[in-house]
Amino acid sequence: MADLDQSSDTPSENAVSREDTVLSEDTALSEDTALSEDTALSEGVTFSEDAAPLLYRAASAVFGDRLPLAMRYAELLADTGVSQGLIGPREGNRLWSRHLLNCAVLAELIEPNARVLDLGAGAGLPGLPLALARPDLEVVLLESMARRVAWLRSTIVELALPVAVVCGRAEQASVRREWNGADVVTARAVAPLARLAEWALPLLRYGGRLLAMKGVSAATEAARDRVVVERFGGTAPIVVQCGAKHVEPPTTVIVVQRSPARAGSRRLERRDKVGSRKTRR
Repeated sequence: MADLDQSSDTPSENAVSREDTVLSEDTALSEDTALSEDTALSEGVTFSEDAAPLLYRAASAVFGDRLPLAMRYAELLADTGVSQGLIGPREGNRLWSRHLLNCAVLAELIEPNARVLDLGAGAGLPGLPLALARPDLEVVLLESMARRVAWLRSTIVELALPVAVVCGRAEQASVRREWNGADVVTARAVAPLARLAEWALPLLRYGGRLLAMKGVSAATEAARDRVVVERFGGTAPIVVQCGAKHVEPPTTVIVVQRSPARAGSRRLERRDKVGSRKTRR
């Protein structure tokens, strides 16, 4: 897949610093499970079945034969991901509990062979764990900061993943023309739901879904922003959980579907898709 450069190293409104936002206690896992911070800290970024059997079983179930690649990704996050400021310095030793598994279980909500656009990708969360866990997905990482884009591109080369990295902003007309029609848009620690809906819904096909990873306040946020989300063309937000077999607590997600369009809007969407395919050729 070709990469698309559309921005500089200047952060946009939706280019939120991951180390400042994703590391809340909402996403931490409880201390009485194999996937707790204590386990991650004692085992480091890689582990064996003998050293951490419960964590190994969970990670194996999620990543399958790509677990070695997931471990390599964890090593890169703990090394250059930290040194280049993509994740906070305290996160290097708790990547599995807070990040990789927490993001990868989102795959439970995604249909086979879907095209997934990860909005504000940052360090590749959740896009890269999804690409590792689900090889059938077409994953596109959208990030506006050039230094993060460079890190993402070097990482996907290192992991040999067929993932596209787009340097641009969700609200840019050029990005919407080129990358509209996604089946799923994912977002983690990017913006409040109302703002996120404004950016994400135009990138979805009609009937496509926004999956916004959130914390314990998800239900409050969904209720608060419902009217605005519907104004931007989304259905009423619902809160679901996924990954209960592998992470504790489960990952919390707000789901918003792009509302079905009127006939005229459907014709416009088909025209846009034809134009998008021609551009990619």
